[in-house]
This record gives sequence, structure tokens and C-alpha cells, in this order.
Amino acid sequence: MNIHEYQAKSLLGGYGVPVPDGAVAYTPQEAQRVAERMGGHGFAVKAQILAGARGQAGGVRLVTTPADVRECAAGMLGSSLTTAQTGGHAARIGRVYVERAVDPDRELYLGAVVDRARGRVALLTSRQGGSRIGQDGVESAVARLHVDPEQGLIWEQALDLALGMGLDGNLAQVAARTVRGVHDAFMELDASLIELNPLVVTRGGELLALDAKMSFDDNALFRHKRIADLRDPEEEHALERTRHGYNYLKLDGNIGCMVNGAGLAMATMDMIHHEGGRPANFLDVPPAASREQITAAFRTVLGDAQVDAALVNVVGGGITRCDVVADALASAVQAAGRTLPLVVRFEGTNRDIARGSLRDRGVAFEAADSLAQAVARVVVLAAAGAA
Repeated sequence: MNIHEYQAKSLLGGYGVPVPDGAVAYTPQEAQRVAERMGGHGFAVKAQILAGARGQAGGVRLVTTPADVRECAAGMLGSSLTTAQTGGHAARIGRVYVERAVDPDRELYLGAVVDRARGRVALLTSRQGGSRIGQDGVESAVARLHVDPEQGLIWEQALDLALGMGLDGNLAQVAARTVRGVHDAFMELDASLIELNPLVVTRGGELLALDAKMSFDDNALFRHKRIADLRDPEEEHALERTRHGYNYLKLDGNIGCMVNGAGLAMATMDMIHHEGGRPANFLDVPPAASREQITAAFRTVLGDAQVDAALVNVVGGGITRCDVVADALASAVQAAGRTLPLVVRFEGTNRDIARGSLRDRGVAFEAADSLAQAVARVVVLAAAGAA
């Protein structure tokens, strides 16, 4: 499980890792209030997505005043960001982190991972951090310390890592405490990855974690309810998609779609656009989808707060019957606890039985006899819901 930067900094701050002042914001006005509470001039506005390399993609911006923070946040929130780590897909920005800007003099790297070949936790450090680490031609050799699980990390080891980063005096002491804090957080929270990149030395002589990334072992989350509660809803949907084997892509519209077959799904989206509507997603359930797969898929549609109306377009055959789909839809509606205007176009095996099944289970919907009729109606309902 991955968490956002602001969540990682909040957790690591409790283990003595030094982080700049900052807070998360979900609206431009809230972002401005965060900056006003911090006071002064100079702020960083950071898009919060579950991927790195945000700075190079325009997801981190430095501004001067709280009014600038509001304007910058307004441009980010609701938009999408594609970075080198989003796998070619755009990630929607639903929140920003407003942080006091710092003036870095040096960028370092500190991380913790599980070295599965050795069966131990490895602490990694480098004198080069930020986007430069790992680049060809850059002196960014990474030092690695395998921590003895019985002895644990001792102070002298943490101090040696700090000295290896080129720090001395008081800064080395602060860095050693930071190393120890990262190790303690890693062990106590069952993390699978912690990265402080960059860990910076400011021109004022402070050591600060300018960015932080944390991932956790899913199998250990039963021991950490407060960590499990941090899971981003979009990542929860990703887990559902992996577990149940359906194809889903979030879009920026307000008409939720569930269709069986990729070609039919694309044709459905084209017709929605032709009628002046905007699909909220691409969702293709496999032709041989089970009841459980269909339930999980439609629950994803209902879980999208941007959806104002939903369209189900299913052609039932010998493998996926319409009545099986109807039963799954009813279960998803019941589980989600959310009622949306719903247009259903069933065609094929057990079409009429499926319509009757939905009515018998108390699902409010409008039946359509053709795709054109279904699309025209859902566009109207979505427009009414958005008004």
C-alpha cells in the first residue's frame, strides 16, 4: 500500500524525521488559509498523487504569497498529472500539500528497503539526491547497510551513515537521528519502502526531508488500522481491479459506464460524446465475468463521487447471462449504499428476466431497448444531476 507525501511526513515526523511546515488542502481557499497560518513569504504547492517525478512534470510549484498559493492550487486541483512514474496514465489531483519553501544548498538521499536476498532491512544513503541520483555520469554511489535483526540499528552505525553522506558536527548528529527514525518507523509500521529524496541541507544549515515516500506490506495492515485507513480510494479501486480482473480507466466526465467487451465499451463512450455527454470512466468487464467480478466493477462506478448518472450496456450470451449481471448490479447498489439515476440496456440471454430481477430487488432504473435510447436518456439524467 502506498500513501501520499503529506501522510508520510506526518508519520515520519513522529519518529523525529525533520520536515518543513506544511498541511494538506482540498480546495484553493483551504490552500490559501494554510499559507496564511504559516505566515511569511515563499511556499511550495505540491500535487498529491501516488507517484514520483512530480517536479519535472509541473506538479511542484514555488510561489510567494498566500494569494499565489490559492491561484496555483486552483490550477492544480481537478486537473491530471502524467509523470515518469505514472505508467503512461494521467493521475487526477484531488489534493495539494502546501509547504513552507526552503532554500536547499545540498541534496542527499536516505532510504530503507527489504533486501529479500539477504533477508534483512537495508538502509541506503547517498551524497547525491533528488533527480540526480542514479543518473549516468553523476557521482551518486549508494552506501548500503544491512541491519542485524537481533541487534537492531546501533547509534554508531547511524552516525557512520551520516558521516558517509558528507555531514559533520551537529548536522551529522541530526542526520544520524534521522537515520534511526527512518529505521524505527520502517520496523514498527511494517513498511516495505521509505525514501527521503531529497533530504536537503538548507543554506541556513538545517537538515530537512523535502520529500518523503512510504509503502507498506499489505499482509501486515491488520496490525495497523491507522495506516490502513490512510489508503487512497483510487488505490483501493486499483486493488479491486487487480483482484477481480476488469479493465477500468478513470476519465473526467460524470456518466459512469459499465459495458461487457472493450469494443462495445468504446462504441458506448463515442455515442455518449456524440450526444453531448462526458463519460466518467472506461470500464470493460470480461465476456466470461463472474457475478463477483461484475459486482466489484459496478461498485467502482458507484464509488466515484463525480458520477451523476450511470449506464449499464450488456449484451448477454451463453457465458454471461443478463440475469447474472442484474443480480450483481443489485448487490453492488446495496453494498455501496448509494442511489444514482441508472439506465440499463440489456440485450440477449434472459433480458426480460434480468429486468424483472432488478425490479424485484428494489433497484430504481430505466430500461432501454436500444443503445441509442439508453445513451440519450443517461445524458439527460446526468445533466440534471450536475445542475
